[in-house]
Amino acid sequence: MPNYIRAKFEGAYYFFTVVTYNRRRLFGSEWARRCLRDAIIETQSRYPYESIAFCLMPEHLHCIWMLPEDDANYSIRWSLIKGLFTRQYRRQGERLESTSASRIRKGEACIWQRRFWEHRIRDECDLVRHINYIHSNPIKHGLVERLEDWPWSTYHRYVREGFYGRVVNLDDPLGHDSADFGE
Repeated sequence: MPNYIRAKFEGAYYFFTVVTYNRRRLFGSEWARRCLRDAIIETQSRYPYESIAFCLMPEHLHCIWMLPEDDANYSIRWSLIKGLFTRQYRRQGERLESTSASRIRKGEACIWQRRFWEHRIRDECDLVRHINYIHSNPIKHGLVERLEDWPWSTYHRYVREGFYGRVVNLDDPLGHDSADFGE
């Protein structure tokens, strides 16, 4: 098994893709969305970061965080979010897929994929490209025809703040390969 070495830069912007185990469509449920929201809020209170962009899909999420100037530890934040979500979600008695021997040995539930995709944002152009990718994801996956129709995205905040139409063209990043974004 390869050793994963993640680049960590204090105070940097990072793009993330986090996926459910076997792409189980958990987030169609109001309960699951509430559990995730609570886990994120609790994590931010303990390990602050600024959420720049976010989109919750049925079986994965994309986001961009800006970490504090003296902190590069995004892994502890994802570990806490996943753990808090899992504990709260399981309290509902939701039936989970059977676990592998490896997951049993490590005490892991079958809710999340073990790892996540991360990419350090290099510059303003890279930031805009990733924000556009995040916001256009519901169309890419055929969930809506218009971004306005997807409620679980910061797209709506960006529209209110005048970001779209003034700063970027949403059609720009859609031609990029999905491998660039951890899907």
